[in-house]
Amino acid sequence: MLVYCGEFSQELNKTLLAFTERKFKADNVEDNTRRKVFNIMVEVLQNISKNKIEKTGSTPDIESVFMLGANTEHFLIISSNLIRNEKIETLKNRIDQVNSLDKEGLKNLYKDVRLNSNFSDKSGAGIGIIDIARKSENRLEYSFEQKTDEFSMFSLLIKINK
Repeated sequence: MLVYCGEFSQELNKTLLAFTERKFKADNVEDNTRRKVFNIMVEVLQNISKNKIEKTGSTPDIESVFMLGANTEHFLIISSNLIRNEKIETLKNRIDQVNSLDKEGLKNLYKDVRLNSNFSDKSGAGIGIIDIARKSENRLEYSFEQKTDEFSMFSLLIKINK
C-alpha cells in the first residue's frame, strides 16, 4: 500500500498519514481498525524522525524505511532505521518485556510507566513501544542487523488485526 525510503520529517509524516487516511476511507476500512493503524503509524513515524542519526564520516549511508501493507488477516507496518549498537540491548529487553505480557499486563505496565516514568525515551524505548503493543494486540517482531562496529539497522514488524 505504501513504501517510503529516505529522509523523514514532520512534514513528510503528515503527508504519509494523510495519504493513508484517504486510502482507508476509500477502501471502507472499519473505523476502529483505521484508528489503530493510524495511531501506530504516528508512533512509528515519530520514532523514526526523533531517533534519526545525523550523518557523519563514520555513519553508514543507509536510509530509514517505512512500509504499510496488508494480508488477509492483518495490516502490516514495517519500519527500519539505523541505531547505535549501544542501544540494542536496552531496546531488545524492552520489546521482549512487552511481548511477554498479556493484555492486562500491558495495561498495568502502561499505567505504571505513565505514573512512574520507568521507561525513558532517551534510552531507546519509551512508552510508545507499550502503546504500539497494546493497540496492535500482537507480539512485536524485530531484528538487528549490524552494519558497522558502531551502528546497526533496527527493523520492526507490527501486525494489526483487521
